Amino acid sequence: MNDMNTSAAQLLKGHRILVTGGARGLGLAFARRFCEAGAAVAIADIRADQVEGAATALRASGFTAYAIVVDLADPVSVERCAARAVELLDGLDGLVNNAAVTDSGGRGMDDIDIAKWDQVMNVNVRGTWLMTRACRPALRASGRGAVVNLASDTALWGAPNLLAYVASKGAIMAMTHSIARELGVDNITVNAVAPGLVLVEATQYVPEARHRHYVDQRAIQREQTPEDVSGAVVFALSDMARFVTGQVLAVNGGFVMH
Repeated sequence: MNDMNTSAAQLLKGHRILVTGGARGLGLAFARRFCEAGAAVAIADIRADQVEGAATALRASGFTAYAIVVDLADPVSVERCAARAVELLDGLDGLVNNAAVTDSGGRGMDDIDIAKWDQVMNVNVRGTWLMTRACRPALRASGRGAVVNLASDTALWGAPNLLAYVASKGAIMAMTHSIARELGVDNITVNAVAPGLVLVEATQYVPEARHRHYVDQRAIQREQTPEDVSGAVVFALSDMARFVTGQVLAVNGGFVMH
């Protein structure tokens, strides 16, 4: 392990972190990176079998990881998830609001199903608010609480035919600013990371032409992987970022320069 990796491995030593949407994709990549940086994690997801398997795999690698089943559209489930995470981890230092659903894309604003719009808003926007609210007491008690919300660069450039998702991620950015001001009194930092199009299960439906467009228009012209995003999230959760709050960091290889 080189000096840089040795240093990075200490960034989250002793931190206790809850990650929503942690059964696969970006959330699982975050959870593993947090563990490698010294944290204990609770990963929450609506996919019961997958989240249990993800936590089991992390424990098999020697990490401290727990699984929690949660439905972010259900306020009672959110409260139970937060309480369970605090119980399992014996406190909470970090929350990563990663879980989200899309409207599947490919539809113009005239063709969006209203029920789908409501689902996207309930999970992505209301769920982020409810989970942050539920975790606030434990984050306050930690003395170094940090929240990272996953936004998207689609809300920075106005991706077409993805309106519900883009609107929800724009709301996440606005909420990050406002919640940061409210939670500052508790010494809790609140920031957002806005990735570009990442190669994960959730983006498999995206047409190849759009993947190619992202690559061609980036300053760093290659596909984006979960590992490209996780470093920024680790930093935002770490003690190195204790005076960074209310910020939106675009992590997309220069597709959008925000």
